[in-house]
Amino acid sequence: MSTRQDTTPRTDCAIDPDGRITFRLPALPAAPRPRLLLRLRPGKGAPEQTQHHVDLEPGAADGRPHAVLEPHPALEEGRWDLYLLPEPDAARQRLRPGLRDLRALVDGHLRDRTSPVAVRVPYVTKDGFLALRTWLRTAHAEVRALDLADRAITVAARLHGAGLHNTATVRLRLRGTGTVHEVRPRIDGDGRGFSFTVGAADLAGTAPPTGRFWDVFVRPAADAPPVRIGRLLDDVADRKHVHVFPALGAGDFVLRPYYTVDNDLAIEETPAHSPT
Repeated sequence: MSTRQDTTPRTDCAIDPDGRITFRLPALPAAPRPRLLLRLRPGKGAPEQTQHHVDLEPGAADGRPHAVLEPHPALEEGRWDLYLLPEPDAARQRLRPGLRDLRALVDGHLRDRTSPVAVRVPYVTKDGFLALRTWLRTAHAEVRALDLADRAITVAARLHGAGLHNTATVRLRLRGTGTVHEVRPRIDGDGRGFSFTVGAADLAGTAPPTGRFWDVFVRPAADAPPVRIGRLLDDVADRKHVHVFPALGAGDFVLRPYYTVDNDLAIEETPAHSPT
């Protein structure tokens, strides 16, 4: 049995309500210019292109160096892996997570956001390293509640980075096609909150045996671009397998709302009785 110990540095992090993140590393050997490297994870087969560097400042009483990632400039949307650069020409070292203080994110949906809506959530990767999940959108509609009852799905949400006009519509777009179904939302008095209901009759059609998927947007006004509806404004980096909803039987079809890998809202539609 191997007794080799993991010497990868463990990094504590804490985020404040403005999105400022402070990273604290263990004491390091003296180096001329240690830095924290954030690398935007490239798509499969794509080259690495985007990096962001933050200087590490020496610790005061405890001797632990720290780096502060300011809210601006906003980071590009995606997943950022974190590394230590002990000195300019040294090999980068991947970082393990220490303590993560994400309390400021838990009630993040309660604060109104201006455009662009920038979100950052530190998280632990499947292989146990520290990373950062980011979203950057002109506007965003945050799900506040989702209810399945009376053979229908009712969603309450709040728009951030824009306001709702009385011509606003909710758009369900059939993935991979140009088919769109529109629903008129109920708009709150402040012009930001809204709700809508979707039933099986709204999505009636001939679903293939494997089903089909509807992505959900709100169009704030008749001439405005659609805005994705989802849940981004809290401490959950990957929601798809955390918030799982039951299927809703509705006539010849079964509807099931779910969150995509990007934490956006979608609806899966499958036949109630698959052909044998």
